[in-house]
This record gives sequence, structure tokens and C-alpha cells, in this order.
Amino acid sequence: MEWTRSLYRDGLVEWTREDGCATIRRRRRPDGRWIVRFDRLFQASAGGGYHRERVDDLDAANELVAAWKREDPIE
Repeated sequence: MEWTRSLYRDGLVEWTREDGCATIRRRRRPDGRWIVRFDRLFQASAGGGYHRERVDDLDAANELVAAWKREDPIE
């Protein structure tokens, strides 16, 4: 499925899946590290779920976002 950037502000970016049932969010922590989270609504065909990882740099965060856009980390 396709993803669209739906939110962008002050070190936080969120993408929404085209069916509207999942989002990926990347945000910078005050200590300079990054949080990437995947949130799938209960209404999604696969049911709800939440996955979160902390990484050290922006490159690692972007790699995680790209991987999760290709494959749901909750499956």
C-alpha cells in the first residue's frame, strides 16, 4: 500500500497508509536520538497493533520507516 506524509512539524513526521488504518511516526527526542512507531487501528483487517523502537540517528530512523512501509512490523 501507498503511504502519504500527513504531518510535519518540529522534528516530527507522520505518514498515513492509504487505507487510513495505520500510521508511522518519526520524532526526535531531546537527547538527539529518534523514536519510530507504527500504529495500526483495531478497525484494520489485521486488527490493531503498536510497535515502537528507539534508534541513535536519523539515518537509522529513516531506514526503519522505509522497512515498515514495505512490511508491517506487527505481523
